[in-house]
Amino acid sequence: MMTPMRYIVLVLGIIISLHYILSFSHEGYGQATSLSKIKDHLVGPKHQPPYKTPVPGDYYTHPNTSSSHAERKANAAIVMLARNGDLPGIIKSMKQMEDRFNKKFRYPYVFLNEEPFTDKFKQRTSELTDSKTQYGLIPHDNWYQPDWIDEKKATEARDDMVKNQVIYGGSVPYRNMCRFNSGFFFRHELLKPFKYYWRVEPDIQFFCDLDYDPFLIMQDQNKVYGFTVSLYEYEATIPTLWAAVKEFIDANPGLVSPENAMEFLSDDGGKTYNRCHFWSNFEIGDLDLWRGEAYTKFFDFLDQKGGFYYERWGDAPVHSIGAALFAKKDQIHFFNDIGYRHEPFQHCPQGDAHKRGKCWCDTEQNFDYEWYSCLNRYDKMF
Repeated sequence: MMTPMRYIVLVLGIIISLHYILSFSHEGYGQATSLSKIKDHLVGPKHQPPYKTPVPGDYYTHPNTSSSHAERKANAAIVMLARNGDLPGIIKSMKQMEDRFNKKFRYPYVFLNEEPFTDKFKQRTSELTDSKTQYGLIPHDNWYQPDWIDEKKATEARDDMVKNQVIYGGSVPYRNMCRFNSGFFFRHELLKPFKYYWRVEPDIQFFCDLDYDPFLIMQDQNKVYGFTVSLYEYEATIPTLWAAVKEFIDANPGLVSPENAMEFLSDDGGKTYNRCHFWSNFEIGDLDLWRGEAYTKFFDFLDQKGGFYYERWGDAPVHSIGAALFAKKDQIHFFNDIGYRHEPFQHCPQGDAHKRGKCWCDTEQNFDYEWYSCLNRYDKMF
């Protein structure tokens, strides 16, 4: 029996033959029977990821050039979770953020810490920018391990991870950070006035000049989550996470977007997790995604499972799964033209994007399509 694919190939072969025969005897007829149109009719039109459509030129601002977009701003802030001891790395990241982007657009900074910031931290960071800087203390219950966690069970899990050399496997502060970023940072009083955020961490690098406002792209194109690097999670850190996700979906099917990005997360329609996630040390996002009913219920459900402490669930897979399930796939955006490095991976823009941004990274040092990258799975969704 002839398979559907062999049938399509046979039909295409017949059509191509007819096309050449008729084009020789009827000049111009070939235009009316365009092969690309025939192919689109048989197998569907070819789509491409949204990021491959260039940012419209009127979003760019240049010296001595006026732009209506440069005169308006989104309701957004740059968010940095840091400790006082992170000051050298914060200065490095902040200086690059200012030089590449924010000195032109002047978005405010919100710094968050589980301990009060020192006067030195506040002075050094405020000196680097003309924008407003705010310094917030994280509420105790939003940061520290909850009392209801079984400490004996959590300790045994940490010891086992240390034995198996899992990165941050023995760290309670790291788990506190992952839980806070997963479920609480967007609830902080200092962030309540804002709709959008750009997460920046210590000791990162920005390679390119950014002469347009990514917050306006998010706002105008109804994007809710933006990333630069995607990769596979360490399986040893999340052994029961996907089982919990499936349990939540089964109990709350109405909360999942019908146009979701499950294809990015799973190769078998959701039965298993392929471990792909967006690397959340860089995020440009809509705070309302996390504040919404779907994600709030999702985080609360995961939190009660205790996986942030009994395993080592990271905020990157939790955010990625949340965005992929509760947003439309075309609301998740790859910022192709933002050159970025967080050790040990980097995204270096290619081609015109590299030239336009005056990027100083080596285009050959680019993680996008390395074997451990998940960008190809993102591309295939469109």
